[in-house]
Amino acid sequence: MKLGIVGLPNVGKSTLFNAITNAGAESANYPFCTIEPNVGMVAVPDKRLQVLTELHKSAKTVPAFIEFVDIAGLVRGASRGEGLGNKFLSHIREVDAIVHVVRCFDSDTIVHVDGSVDPLRDMETINLELILADLETLDKRYEKASRLVLKGDKSSAAEAKLLGALKAHLEEGLPARSYEFTEDDQEIMRDINLLTIKPVVYAANMDEAAFSEFTEGHPNAYYQQLTERAAEEGAAVLPICAQLEQDIAELDAEEKQMFLAEIGLEESGLDRLIAVSYDLLGLISFLTTGSDETRAWTIKKGTKAPQAAGKIHTDFERGFIRAETVAYDDLMSCGSMVKAKEKGLVRSEGKEYVVQDGDIILFRFNV
Repeated sequence: MKLGIVGLPNVGKSTLFNAITNAGAESANYPFCTIEPNVGMVAVPDKRLQVLTELHKSAKTVPAFIEFVDIAGLVRGASRGEGLGNKFLSHIREVDAIVHVVRCFDSDTIVHVDGSVDPLRDMETINLELILADLETLDKRYEKASRLVLKGDKSSAAEAKLLGALKAHLEEGLPARSYEFTEDDQEIMRDINLLTIKPVVYAANMDEAAFSEFTEGHPNAYYQQLTERAAEEGAAVLPICAQLEQDIAELDAEEKQMFLAEIGLEESGLDRLIAVSYDLLGLISFLTTGSDETRAWTIKKGTKAPQAAGKIHTDFERGFIRAETVAYDDLMSCGSMVKAKEKGLVRSEGKEYVVQDGDIILFRFNV
């Protein structure tokens, strides 16, 4: 999974990126500090892995990973190439979901590119640029489909109708992700890579004082405005303090837990961001475990056993026979795989089995 971190200049993008990846991306108080995107790989936190590693005395533990991409700050006019706009848009096309950092704090020392703090204006600036870029993409496809219809190509009629309706939707200032697509529509859209169709998490970046008030149940007006607007387009909102996350990232595991407890949090912003992103993208993890290794594998919800096996190796999918499966909670209640088998909790599942989050699977195959 690849997440692109976007936002206007000086909203805390690179600070957040540094915090969640420890990658040391340059962060400074001027626009376009980030030109080429910085990339960092982050392990997906999963407490089940350590438990299984200890249970089976695995030689190594391999978590799932998320790739974070810190993309150049966007300014008004990016869809026309202003301020590195073309690079910005091309980098967004390559990600699975967008983490849109929105500034929700005042500061006399950190300059806002528009001279004042206004989360709704900031959201609209970026959304408008993405919509304009998508309209350009749709115009070309719509014209082509319409020409084919005029030439008697009936197979292009459905595409032309959908693209026309979608163009009207975008022209109202609405992102493609808020359009209600039918299954047939989704098939047509499969090879049309729109920017505004990508899932979005709005990261409401607060300073430490505002975030402290939020954790005590007193969100500031900026955050409230952001959540109301995000709800209208079906996007998620993550309250976060990028500077605090950077401080947390410098602590060891024990110090981190103590610090989080002191400020009344159970999880870091990174952990919460990953959980929200998994939910937005409809992702789950299944597990494999043994003396060699314990590993997490990321798949889409609804994935059947053979396709899940293919995540490990194409031969597993091609020669799939069955999946010997036990739910993580069932294994924990029994204490060992032997006892789980004795209780009939280890199941033999076939090709139509839909893998569930936390399934521990041993694939049987023959090639």
